[in-house]
Amino acid sequence: MLETLLSFFRSKPLTAEEMATLEQFVDDAIKNNTIAVFSKSYCPYCARAKKLLKDLGLEFFVIELDKEANGAAIQDYLQKKTGQRTVPNIFIKEEHIGGCDDLFAAKSSGKLDKLLTA
Repeated sequence: MLETLLSFFRSKPLTAEEMATLEQFVDDAIKNNTIAVFSKSYCPYCARAKKLLKDLGLEFFVIELDKEANGAAIQDYLQKKTGQRTVPNIFIKEEHIGGCDDLFAAKSSGKLDKLLTA
Protein backbone atom coordinates (compact mmCIF):
# COMPACT_ATOMS: atom_id res chain seq x y z
CA MET A 1 0.00 0.00 0.00
CA LEU A 2 2.83 2.39 0.88
CA GLU A 3 4.42 1.88 -2.53
CA THR A 4 1.08 2.63 -4.19
CA LEU A 5 0.72 5.84 -2.21
CA LEU A 6 4.28 6.92 -2.89
CA SER A 7 4.05 6.14 -6.60
CA PHE A 8 1.36 8.81 -6.81
CA PHE A 9 4.02 11.38 -5.91
CA ARG A 10 6.64 10.38 -8.46
CA SER A 11 5.73 13.02 -11.05
CA LYS A 12 7.09 16.57 -10.86
CA PRO A 13 6.32 19.40 -10.51
CA LEU A 14 3.49 19.00 -8.04
CA THR A 15 0.23 20.79 -8.54
CA ALA A 16 -1.41 22.43 -5.53
CA GLU A 17 -3.77 19.45 -5.31
CA GLU A 18 -0.89 16.95 -5.44
CA MET A 19 0.98 18.91 -2.78
CA ALA A 20 -2.10 18.84 -0.56
CA THR A 21 -2.30 15.08 -1.04
CA LEU A 22 1.39 14.69 -0.23
CA GLU A 23 0.94 16.79 2.92
CA GLN A 24 -2.00 14.58 3.91
CA PHE A 25 0.19 11.50 3.35
CA VAL A 26 2.85 12.93 5.70
CA ASP A 27 0.27 13.90 8.31
CA ASP A 28 -1.31 10.43 8.11
CA ALA A 29 2.10 8.75 8.46
CA ILE A 30 2.71 10.76 11.62
CA LYS A 31 -0.79 10.13 12.97
CA ASN A 32 -1.01 6.42 12.15
CA ASN A 33 2.42 5.33 13.40
CA THR A 34 3.63 5.40 16.98
CA ILE A 35 7.05 6.43 15.70
CA ALA A 36 7.63 8.10 12.33
CA VAL A 37 11.13 8.85 11.07
CA PHE A 38 11.80 10.96 8.00
CA SER A 39 15.33 10.06 7.02
CA LYS A 40 17.95 9.97 4.28
CA SER A 41 19.66 6.67 3.60
CA TYR A 42 23.19 8.14 3.56
CA CYS A 43 22.84 10.32 6.67
CA PRO A 44 24.96 9.14 9.63
CA TYR A 45 22.65 10.90 12.11
CA CYS A 46 19.66 9.11 10.62
CA ALA A 47 21.49 5.78 10.86
CA ARG A 48 22.34 6.47 14.50
CA ALA A 49 18.75 7.38 15.38
CA LYS A 50 17.32 4.33 13.59
CA LYS A 51 19.88 2.10 15.31
CA LEU A 52 18.83 3.41 18.71
CA LEU A 53 15.19 2.70 17.96
CA LYS A 54 16.05 -0.80 16.69
CA ASP A 55 18.30 -1.50 19.70
CA LEU A 56 15.39 -0.54 21.96
CA GLY A 57 13.22 -3.05 20.08
CA LEU A 58 10.86 -0.35 18.84
CA GLU A 59 8.95 -0.62 15.59
CA PHE A 60 8.85 2.54 13.52
CA PHE A 61 7.75 3.88 10.16
CA VAL A 62 10.59 5.27 8.09
CA ILE A 63 10.67 7.01 4.77
CA GLU A 64 14.01 7.62 3.09
CA LEU A 65 13.55 11.02 1.48
CA ASP A 66 16.51 10.58 -0.86
CA LYS A 67 14.88 7.45 -2.30
CA GLU A 68 11.58 9.17 -3.14
CA ALA A 69 11.03 11.28 -6.25
CA ASN A 70 9.34 13.96 -4.15
CA GLY A 71 11.44 13.59 -1.03
CA ALA A 72 12.45 17.24 -1.32
CA ALA A 73 8.78 18.28 -1.30
CA ILE A 74 8.21 16.16 1.81
CA GLN A 75 11.22 17.75 3.46
CA ASP A 76 9.93 21.22 2.55
CA TYR A 77 6.57 20.38 4.11
CA LEU A 78 8.23 19.05 7.26
CA GLN A 79 10.17 22.29 7.56
CA LYS A 80 6.94 24.26 7.23
CA LYS A 81 5.25 21.98 9.78
CA THR A 82 8.06 21.81 12.37
CA GLY A 83 10.59 24.52 11.60
CA GLN A 84 13.21 21.77 11.20
CA ARG A 85 14.90 21.32 7.82
CA THR A 86 17.38 18.61 8.82
CA VAL A 87 16.99 14.86 9.02
CA PRO A 88 16.21 12.74 10.81
CA ASN A 89 12.91 14.35 11.59
CA ILE A 90 11.29 12.19 14.27
CA PHE A 91 7.75 12.05 15.64
CA ILE A 92 6.57 9.94 18.55
CA LYS A 93 2.84 9.62 19.14
CA GLU A 94 2.36 12.64 16.88
CA GLU A 95 4.74 14.78 18.98
CA HIS A 96 7.67 16.25 17.10
CA ILE A 97 10.81 15.08 18.89
CA GLY A 98 13.36 16.66 16.55
CA GLY A 99 16.51 15.03 15.27
CA CYS A 100 19.06 12.46 16.37
CA ASP A 101 20.48 14.44 19.30
CA ASP A 102 16.95 15.21 20.48
CA LEU A 103 16.04 11.50 20.38
CA PHE A 104 19.11 10.56 22.44
CA ALA A 105 18.34 13.38 24.90
CA ALA A 106 14.75 12.11 25.21
CA LYS A 107 16.08 8.62 25.95
CA SER A 108 18.56 9.92 28.55
CA SER A 109 16.01 12.11 30.31
CA GLY A 110 13.30 9.44 30.43
CA LYS A 111 11.05 11.45 28.13
CA LEU A 112 11.13 8.72 25.48
CA ASP A 113 9.83 6.09 27.91
CA LYS A 114 7.14 8.49 29.14
CA LEU A 115 6.00 9.23 25.60
CA LEU A 116 5.85 5.57 24.65
CA THR A 117 3.94 4.51 27.77
CA ALA A 118 1.49 7.42 27.79
